[in-house]
This record gives sequence, structure tokens and C-alpha cells, in this order.
Amino acid sequence: MSQAAAFPDLIRDFDRVDTGVVEQAAQFPSSILADVAGRRGALHGRIAPLSPSMRFAGPALTVEVRPGDNLMIHAALAVAKPGDVIVVDGKGDLSSALMGEIMSQQAVALGVVGVVIDGAVRDCEAIRELGFPMFAAGLNPNGPTKNIAGRLNHPISIGGVTVRPGDLVVGDADGVTVIEREKAAAMLPLAAEKVAAETKRIADIRSRKSLRPGWLDSALRAAGAIQEGETL
Repeated sequence: MSQAAAFPDLIRDFDRVDTGVVEQAAQFPSSILADVAGRRGALHGRIAPLSPSMRFAGPALTVEVRPGDNLMIHAALAVAKPGDVIVVDGKGDLSSALMGEIMSQQAVALGVVGVVIDGAVRDCEAIRELGFPMFAAGLNPNGPTKNIAGRLNHPISIGGVTVRPGDLVVGDADGVTVIEREKAAAMLPLAAEKVAAETKRIADIRSRKSLRPGWLDSALRAAGAIQEGETL
């Protein structure tokens, strides 16, 4: 067996986060999931939705491309399954768009629930009108080349976060959070607890029952900002 056959650049099949976990995770904001996952897993803020109303949750189908070339994104669309999120390491290049309206229409028809690209896209008005969740680092009217083989369904680095095929990916107006497939289910009860705690905190603020967090003085003492026994 050749080395290329033993270690293929294009992998078609992989284990995905459970659909039940995806359905539950979709109920939570990306910020809540990032917090309970240890305040990690959130992509760099440069990767943002084309419209604040765009949101998604699903397993990552990972793509690595050379800057300005989208050949492997077309391959990703060819192997994608309904519910997948295509996550593209575009190297942060903004010199040409890696996707536009036609590929977005194709993604919708295939049941892909969202795309995340560390790179540029185009046809933003058409994509907004379509309502397809497209998260990108920027816009550029230039079209891409389709000449260079990248990698499909290998671990990638995007927005400062490692993403593996099948990991849970959740996006909304705040950005994108990634949680490892094996850890995703364990984060759900923690997310529910945090939502309940924050809901109570907001209610206490609105009722004037508690206008500052109970942990503030102890945190200030631990940081050396106030002395033991001192309060604000």
C-alpha cells in the first residue's frame, strides 16, 4: 500500500457528534457553551455571521485549503451529509472569496446547516436573503481558483481553535464555539445550570434585590485590590 493510500488527504467518513446532543446544544447561546467548556473553543472574533440573525449547530466537516483556492470546499459539498457544518481553514486570506451564492444554494439543497470560513466570501446580500448561516472573516468580490488539493476531514486550526471532524460547532450573533465531540454531551447539563443562574441574576438585578455580584469583594481581596475585612 502506498503512503498516499494509507494517509489520504481526502477522508469521506468520520464519527459525528450525536444528533440528540446537537438538538439540545442548539438551544443554548454560543457564549454559554464557551463558558461551560472552560472559556475556550470560541473562534477569533474576526469570523462573524453575515447577518446577526444567522445561527446553527451541527457536527464539523473540516476543510483545509490553500489561500484563494476552493477546490476542496467543492469536495466537502460532495461528501456532506444533512446537518453538517462545513468549517474551512482558509488561512485568514481575504484576497478572494472562497464561497458565494451558488455554493450557498448548493449547501442549502444538500441540508448543510452552516459554513464557517477563516477567509472571504462574496454575494453577501444574496446569502443574507437566502438566510443561509454563513460565518466568514470578510468579503471580497474576487473569485477563487480551483487548482490546488487541500485536505478534507483532518484536524484543522481556525480562528485560534483546533477543530476535528465531528466536533460540535455552534454559531450565532456572538460568533462560533467548538466543543470536542467526546465532551459535548457532558456540557449540556452545565449549560442548563448556567442559563438558570444567569436568569436568576438578571431577575435579581431588575428587582433591585442584588445590584452587584456576591463574589466581587472576595475576588478583589484575592487580587490584592482591597484589604481583608474591607468591602466596597
